[in-house]
Amino acid sequence: MGELVEVIAKALVDRPEEVQVNEVEGTQSVIIELKVAPEDMGKVIGKQGRIAKAIRTVVKAAATKENKRVVVEIIQ
Repeated sequence: MGELVEVIAKALVDRPEEVQVNEVEGTQSVIIELKVAPEDMGKVIGKQGRIAKAIRTVVKAAATKENKRVVVEIIQ
């Protein structure tokens, strides 16, 4: 699922080389931390958070197959 977030984020930003994804896996949940360049933060979040919500929805759908809970955090 980290790879999925990385592919989506790299397609959205101007500086794809600065996209970093870190996965922290627990027993029931997975936390995916997405880090992008400061000037690309708006592109990943979108107006009123719509793009961020869409990314979370896609990842959540992929996680349902594995019966895991996924949290996507966008950090600086």
